[in-house]
Amino acid sequence: MIIDCHGHYTTEPKPLIEFRQKQQSALKDKAPPPSPDTVKITDDEFRSSIEGNQLRIQRERGTNLTIFSPRAAGMGHHIGNEETSRVWSRLSNDCIYRVTQLFPKNFIGVAQLPQSPGVAPENCIPELERCVNELGFVGCNLNPDPSGGHWTAPPLTDRYWYPIYEKLVELDVPAMVHVSASCNPAFHTTGAHYINADTTAFMQFIQADLFKDFPKLKMIIPHGGGAAPFHWGRYRGLAQNLNRPTLPEMMGDNLYFDTCVYHQPGIDLLAKVVPVDNVLFASEMLGAVKGIDPTTGHEYDDTRRYVEALPLSAADKKKIFLTNALKAYPRLKATLDKRGISVN
Repeated sequence: MIIDCHGHYTTEPKPLIEFRQKQQSALKDKAPPPSPDTVKITDDEFRSSIEGNQLRIQRERGTNLTIFSPRAAGMGHHIGNEETSRVWSRLSNDCIYRVTQLFPKNFIGVAQLPQSPGVAPENCIPELERCVNELGFVGCNLNPDPSGGHWTAPPLTDRYWYPIYEKLVELDVPAMVHVSASCNPAFHTTGAHYINADTTAFMQFIQADLFKDFPKLKMIIPHGGGAAPFHWGRYRGLAQNLNRPTLPEMMGDNLYFDTCVYHQPGIDLLAKVVPVDNVLFASEMLGAVKGIDPTTGHEYDDTRRYVEALPLSAADKKKIFLTNALKAYPRLKATLDKRGISVN
């Protein structure tokens, strides 16, 4: 079995997109916001949005299950206020839930949190609890910069974030550190802002004792850990100079990188410097990078090919494709069992 831990609903049905446009227009015009009750999406519309896209690609590439969340750039935590984000997040999560019910063997949900700049993270807890306890989601995306590229929030290791970490541990679910769209023209959303956030988060974890305070907390840094693998020596040296634990010791069973790296040399480096026990298979298919790589003739985001080509044992590849995900997402195995999906 191959589990893709990083998928986004980038092919949302038209009524969902239209609602977001109305929501933003109302903010601009200072008009009453639209009601989410007006959004009507049929099962056929959901099926149409998935069958020719994510589901087709799963089958073509030989993967089995995608851990699925709302479009990352679409979270838009910098837009509007706390209520804007609450309504939008709940509606987006409900759409993910509908997909997981229509395709229970192919998709498992991860929540978008209703974050907003300057609003305490604990205000997201009711939606997180709803998604995990009622919708059966196995994790969430946590935005370290709800301001959209202006970085007004404290570091992820600050006690400001501790209430949400306490709830994650209580619910036994991980958080993927994932920013949303950049509203700062200095930072391209997927080419700069995402990688900036990944790299920044890793350095923050090096500098503090978050995982000593929360030994059961699980965090995932996507996009191959940002720049961290390429500068592994820099971070090893910084940790040493700061009298911090070694990188593998700091990561332990708490911190994981994924394989959303879109060329073979990048995956080769990731597997060479990062402990194999801390790498999760992922593709972010239909996400940041689309199209065919002219040097290979294959899609850039066909990351299974890169992992298969690694000079690793079959046992280590199985860790990346399957067993590490079961560690990083503690609720995943029970969820699969309930759905009658065999893990092997």
